Amino acid sequence: MVTTLAFDCGGGGIKASVLDAAGTMRARPLRVATPYPLSPALFVKTLRDLGSRLPAADRLTVGMPGMIRHGVVVATPHYVTRSGPRSRVDPELVAEWSGYDARSALADAFDVPALVLNDAEVHGAGVVAGTGCELVLTLGTGLGSALFDGGVLAPHLELSHAPVRWGTTYDTYVGEVERRRLGDAFWSRRVRQVVEGLRPVFRWDRLYLGGGNSRLVRPEQLARMGDDVVVVPNTAGIVGGVRAWDLTAARSG
Repeated sequence: MVTTLAFDCGGGGIKASVLDAAGTMRARPLRVATPYPLSPALFVKTLRDLGSRLPAADRLTVGMPGMIRHGVVVATPHYVTRSGPRSRVDPELVAEWSGYDARSALADAFDVPALVLNDAEVHGAGVVAGTGCELVLTLGTGLGSALFDGGVLAPHLELSHAPVRWGTTYDTYVGEVERRRLGDAFWSRRVRQVVEGLRPVFRWDRLYLGGGNSRLVRPEQLARMGDDVVVVPNTAGIVGGVRAWDLTAARSG
């Protein structure tokens, strides 16, 4: 039985567990706060230290924020800041993270095959049905997204950095800072507005709302979004670590 050590890396915290071939957790999930400033070397060390507290596994899956292509970091919005999301960007960290081969570095550090994807893509791997056009939006520090067609993962788009109104990005518009400022009721209305605005763009068959803040969307707003919108557990960010291998293999095939 192949086991997978899965990491769900966010702007505020990093979670990990070991999964069996069916995606069932074989160890209690662990969490540590994301350290800042976060260089690639510290990122690898943090995951290595967290992983050492869990059973050994045959392979590694890491979901992290940003644009990740073939395991290489094109850009990561939170990890280039000096003290966390919304703080000042450090030019030296931007240079260190740009083009960083995270997959190779982590495979070497853990001495097992590694898969590194955007965190919303791993989250989506844990929930999609595998039929039709399925969009995953994760609500947390910011807004994550992943698109699947017939269960095959599409190339990643950083939807979170697109402007939604008045020069404000989706990341800011429905992110954690705004949720705290507005309160859950008004923030939930914003989430519904985002869903309504994206519907004619994607024409999805099913939309999944995940991430740590998805459970805070008010029922009355969720009901107005329609039956094709479903809230899914935040644990999908870890349990998707197994299925992500199959979905990315289908894309490359």
